Amino acid sequence: MNAISRLMRPERVAVIGASADVTKTAGRPVSYLLKHGFTGEIYPVNPKAAEICGLTCYPDIASLPAVPDVGIVLLGAERAQQAVRELAQMGCTAAIVLASGYGEVGEEGKRRQAELREAAGSMRILGPNTIGLVNITDGIVLSASGALEMDHFPSGAVSVVSQSGGILGSLLSRAAARGIGLSKLISTSNEVDLELADFIDWLIEDDATKVIVLYIESVRNSEKFRQAALRAAAAGKPIVAFKIGRSEAGAKAAISHTGALAGADKMYDALFKQVGIIRADNFDSLLDMPAALATGRKLRGNRVAILTSTGGAGTLVSDALGVSGFATPAPDAVTGSELRALQDGDHAALDRNPIDVTLAGLKPDLLKGAISSLLRSETYDALVVIVGASALAMPELMSNAIKSCLGSTDKPVIAYISPHAPKIGSLLTQGGVPAFSAPESCSAALGAMLHAAQWNSLPQSDKTGKTVQLESIPTGALDEAQAKQLFSKFGISCANEIIVNNAEQAAQAATKLGNRVVLKILSSEILHKSDMGGVAVNLNAAQIGERLETMRVTVKAKAGITPEHFLVQEMVSGGTELILGMNRDPLGTAILLGMGGVTAELLKDTTMRLLPTNGGLSPETAREMAMELKTWPLLDGYRGRAPADVEALVAAIVAFSEMVAQLGERLVEAEINPLFVLERGQGVRAADGIAVFANNG
Repeated sequence: MNAISRLMRPERVAVIGASADVTKTAGRPVSYLLKHGFTGEIYPVNPKAAEICGLTCYPDIASLPAVPDVGIVLLGAERAQQAVRELAQMGCTAAIVLASGYGEVGEEGKRRQAELREAAGSMRILGPNTIGLVNITDGIVLSASGALEMDHFPSGAVSVVSQSGGILGSLLSRAAARGIGLSKLISTSNEVDLELADFIDWLIEDDATKVIVLYIESVRNSEKFRQAALRAAAAGKPIVAFKIGRSEAGAKAAISHTGALAGADKMYDALFKQVGIIRADNFDSLLDMPAALATGRKLRGNRVAILTSTGGAGTLVSDALGVSGFATPAPDAVTGSELRALQDGDHAALDRNPIDVTLAGLKPDLLKGAISSLLRSETYDALVVIVGASALAMPELMSNAIKSCLGSTDKPVIAYISPHAPKIGSLLTQGGVPAFSAPESCSAALGAMLHAAQWNSLPQSDKTGKTVQLESIPTGALDEAQAKQLFSKFGISCANEIIVNNAEQAAQAATKLGNRVVLKILSSEILHKSDMGGVAVNLNAAQIGERLETMRVTVKAKAGITPEHFLVQEMVSGGTELILGMNRDPLGTAILLGMGGVTAELLKDTTMRLLPTNGGLSPETAREMAMELKTWPLLDGYRGRAPADVEALVAAIVAFSEMVAQLGERLVEAEINPLFVLERGQGVRAADGIAVFANNG
């Protein structure tokens, strides 16, 4: 049995700093262990008490009759370190440290936390600043959470790993109230040792866990987390995550647009997308989604039947599903005929969806017949049953009627409870029919099931990619021409251009490039040229000389720098402007693709992917990125527009990602904006670019 298994299923638990007063935090762990049926040995430790809760209390750790598997340390930060050291020296497998005052409080706390880790040696630590863990499956509670005052928690297949102790208690009590069965709940908090990924790995092997829920403040080891999440996906155990911090600006002070467009939260979106994690947009979804996923039912498409006996509620659910991209088609002829045969008279609306069957809530046989018919129908992939006010008088009757139909299919069946009826919702959920009190919860739950059924890990490059020999690695910011020379070396096509110093050279260059050109200042100090009046478009040889001199004066007035060099560039037109950039973050390095040009930050139509550990992005991933853009139709022949050269775009994305991967930490920023994607067969052109290297080379 490994250390985490001993932590989750200990046979002997020492409670260091236990109190005889069960109203105090230090008095709760022993009380809760007994209350919830722990069958192992409990060793309270407190020099001021002879017994606690009827158990022998030991004066110190050295006096314990046997080596505990787990020590719950309830002492303050200053004394906890010594207790951890003594437990480790005794051979204890793991310690749960509840004390605060560590890394969360600043530099002194970080020092204290490092000392705690050193004191533990090879012993594993959960925390510090944790509320502990709860193993409902095995009746083991190693926690001081006040939520454990409840007498009973439904056991189920959903396990929770939270970086917040308070949230653990909140989910425990909320799930119990709704009849959602949980299996394991772990608060990792400061993660001085054991972290999210460690428990994801353990839960993958836990037979009682089917769905993993994460409450995330920050992923501290992104690669370890990524690999654990991929293993969970491969094992068929979906992960639902709620990541706080979405409102923080996240945008760094960067000279490229990419830094402002990326942001910390978008990096998490990219990470979750690549490893198959389902992101909960709100806190309620953190239980709604797992409740549906834990049923193990398979959602194979987006067509949903809504069975109701109350029209208003049916419309609410239909609208919520439609907003989320689900279809609610009318019954096919065979299904419609079966439904009509169930009910006499013209009380029912059976030729549309929602399917309104009057009196279904009062006639279980009618309800069961309608449900069975809809589940047999090839027109539908899932069923939402709306439970109306008529069920309040007979909650078990309604619940049993719905549950009795589940054995005939593995299609998802969920319920929307229209009146406030928590008892009915709990009965249904415990019986395998997840019940929700909000229409949006229905669409969120079905959306999670569809995501889990459709997600597959796209192949990522596991090679080093195209290696380009560079004469030397520069430092600092490159000017535009130098940046595009770098991109060209990695196979990215750039617009034709000529560097000039004066009006005469500019006129000659314009003639050579086709007499329809763009004029730009060329400077490594001014990289946002448009903002400084340093760009003029659609010029010819007769105009460009005068425009150059005017530009020189304008830029001097705005930027305080007199430009000495200029770039005359062919005028690229007729393509779609995109932005292709990179962003570095504690989570890793991401490649960003979005709608480009001067409005890139205004439109914010972007998508991102984190680079794999070795090499660039695969062509499959690059193509998926392009198709995710809201403006993808512009590349795909929107309203008669000529289709764009998507294959050339894919090749450019891959080449750019390989460049970023090869240059590594030496490349601080890089961006192509705009990248013109021309008509199919005509390729792409990088019309502007930025590259910034670390000053240390």
